[in-house]
Amino acid sequence: MIHAKSLSRSFGDRVAVDALNLDVARGEVFGLLGPNGAGKTTTVRMLTTLLRPSGGSAQVSGFDITAAASSVRRSIGYAPQEINLDRDLTGFQNLLLHGMYHGMKGPRNRCLELLRWAQIETHCNDPVRTYSGGMQRRLQIARSVMHEPAMLFLDEPTVGLDPQIRRTIWELIRTLKLRNIGVVLTTHYIEEAEALCSRVGIMNRGRLIACDTPQRLTQDVGAWVVETQGESGMDYRHFDDHESAVTFAKGVERRALRIRPATLEDAFIRLSGERFAQ
Repeated sequence: MIHAKSLSRSFGDRVAVDALNLDVARGEVFGLLGPNGAGKTTTVRMLTTLLRPSGGSAQVSGFDITAAASSVRRSIGYAPQEINLDRDLTGFQNLLLHGMYHGMKGPRNRCLELLRWAQIETHCNDPVRTYSGGMQRRLQIARSVMHEPAMLFLDEPTVGLDPQIRRTIWELIRTLKLRNIGVVLTTHYIEEAEALCSRVGIMNRGRLIACDTPQRLTQDVGAWVVETQGESGMDYRHFDDHESAVTFAKGVERRALRIRPATLEDAFIRLSGERFAQ
């Protein structure tokens, strides 16, 4: 569904995305993980035709993002990081307007279906300005799939939300995979990428520095981590198995000793040489 080759974007002298190569299959939940400023949103904006690449090429749903931008737009859904709903309209009216824009026939039943799916049907006739942040985010995702796209782009879909609402949105995203809708989501939440994504692309300073399943990315840097407090700060040692980690830990005389499973954050640190600053 997505094929990008050497996709790049610069703003003056600053390279925001540097020669990105990427393939995403239909029905896959693919995560772009990285700190703020890594190039995730710029990548999504290019793939959704909102930003013209400085170099390279990409196809989405078989259409070139530059030469056939209108065809790309018809085949995708997009929920940006910022809430861009019409706050004076009701939830139902926001969905209905989107369906009419896409030329849908008889969109009212589809509106009601998605309002139930997003768990906001009891507020469907209330103005969006009265909705909580979590309700607005769920409505925005519902609107993005109103026209039944083959590929959906979600840019930081749970940013700023409390953990309970975040997990509600996770469940909505999981159901999209069951409908064979491909999803590309950007996030700087480690837990979110691990919970949702079949594959993860780790971005840093505009470059895609690794791409694989969350399990393989963590195992490649060592499945277990021994944390110790040294003179210059925390020290992290990686081991392939728990027994080796325990054996090492027994011979260490340092403060704050802890043995734990490796995470995607550890993979990011090992691959980039930097802490994962959220």
